[in-house]
Amino acid sequence: MKRIYLDYAATTPIDPGVSEKINKISFELFGNPSSLHSFGREAGNALEESRKQIASIINARPDEIIFTSGGTESDNLAVKGAAFANRKKGNHIITSAIEHHAVHETCKYLETSGFDVTYIGTDSNGVIEPDEIKKALKKDTILISIMHANNEIGSIQPIGEIGKLARKYGIIFHTDAVQSTGHIDTDVELLNVDLLSASAHKFYGPKGVGFLYKKNNIVLDPQLHGGSQEFGLRASTQNLPGIAGMAHALEIAVKELNTESKRQVFLRDKLINSVLNNISNTKLNGHRTKRLPNNANFSFSFIEGEAILLSLDFEGIAASSGSACSSSSFAPSHVLEAIGLDVETARGSLRFSIGKYTTEEDIDFTIKSLEKIITKLRKMSPLCRS
Repeated sequence: MKRIYLDYAATTPIDPGVSEKINKISFELFGNPSSLHSFGREAGNALEESRKQIASIINARPDEIIFTSGGTESDNLAVKGAAFANRKKGNHIITSAIEHHAVHETCKYLETSGFDVTYIGTDSNGVIEPDEIKKALKKDTILISIMHANNEIGSIQPIGEIGKLARKYGIIFHTDAVQSTGHIDTDVELLNVDLLSASAHKFYGPKGVGFLYKKNNIVLDPQLHGGSQEFGLRASTQNLPGIAGMAHALEIAVKELNTESKRQVFLRDKLINSVLNNISNTKLNGHRTKRLPNNANFSFSFIEGEAILLSLDFEGIAASSGSACSSSSFAPSHVLEAIGLDVETARGSLRFSIGKYTTEEDIDFTIKSLEKIITKLRKMSPLCRS
């Protein structure tokens, strides 16, 4: 049986070179980076080299990079940290209705702590209009948090424009760039962001490690208390092997970005065009062109996404019915509902995400398998009258 992995948006396999880097660091630089002896100093030097490496890639300063355990912690530190640190200035936060749960649920929590949160809607393609954010601004708005690219439907947001708006009004601007880092350009100066979250396992690095870019003039409340690591913003001994692996993974991803992006767009568009042309009653979710190079999200009328997912798995193909953080739930995606899909259509949705190990042969086999599966399931469905 074939084994075809098309769920790279959920997680990526670790790059072999990154794995070697992690093993080398684990054995050779096992000292605590905070220790004063030579073992600690050597580890500390490697830690700061990784910080410089990541900062250079995203056009930041080394002291603007805070290492975390991943995207969820980075988002929490950014959103809660900025909210509580600036509470005396105001209590209004603007975010979108299609954010990842790491931001969405954090904002819901902040509402229970007295903050006022506005959830901006999108157009039918899942794209946020900057003017809608401008309309939502209040005198006490202290934070805007809008994701760079959506994890489910792949739509890329006009972050640079929103950042200009935020700076004009002196409002802190955070972007969840977990899906975009290593896949499209994430120059923090061009994006006009004050805070940016990223996670290593989305760009062929290890799980359990990420970073938060924090512009120097931004004040945050720490969310973990204890030691003074990470400029006093993130207590806990740093995961040096993971951090070094993340830096190496990001370096590789950026070097390969142009050629790999073109290759993935070709495969993505082949999948999209074949599905839309050959399978009736099918809808592409997300913007047709302003989307991540590796993302294709479809709604198949009259059938459940879980049924398609299980049938694909039986053929050896791994895809997803939505965000990996909620794909075990039978509730329809909040992202798909936000772009106007009814419950029935949203439940018939599936996400395919391509990676650097995906071949054209994989896509061809997936297309043929999907056509066969959809035909079979629709014949069994009481909802299908065609």
